Amino acid sequence: MIRVLVAEDQAMVLGALTALLQIESDIEVVGRAANGDEALALVERDAPDVVLTDIEMPGMTGLDLAAEITRRKLRTRVVILTTFARAGYLRRALDAGASGYLLKDSPSDELANAVRRVHAGGRAIDPTLAREAWTESDPLTDRERQVLRLAGEGLASASIGASLFLSEGTVRNYLSAAISKLGAANRVEAARLAREKGWL
Repeated sequence: MIRVLVAEDQAMVLGALTALLQIESDIEVVGRAANGDEALALVERDAPDVVLTDIEMPGMTGLDLAAEITRRKLRTRVVILTTFARAGYLRRALDAGASGYLLKDSPSDELANAVRRVHAGGRAIDPTLAREAWTESDPLTDRERQVLRLAGEGLASASIGASLFLSEGTVRNYLSAAISKLGAANRVEAARLAREKGWL
């Protein structure tokens, strides 16, 4: 049996994904989590073979979860299931250590097949996104991404600095670099453009 943990913050989607996987004779859902922090605790406790996770969740995101599983050298493999059909997200997921990346509007039979492929040591990636992922690279550094994400949430430079333990001048430098790289007019437009590309 392939032991799977499902992490999804929308209760109805969590229930539907669990039901879809439970139909399969070779897959057992051994846990369900409503956010990334809860999922990580269950991965450490129960050591499932595969964790199927959304990207956007409260607290730790699915990308953070994949990165933390990789950092801790846990044997659980990660499949991202998301509505974000953006090449930037796919590249970040692969960089974080995910083995699979599927869209929520994919045919339901692809889900179980992806879990099997990843469990066997392979990869399961949406083919259209796979092609797009290598045509345009993310120009932002991790720090520029952090600063721009907070700026996009409406935080002022001083608040961003306090949050990230940076001086206000350093925050402005990171924002200026990000705005320049994205060819944006201001921080709001830069955050919007980066989000549309899947870089935030």
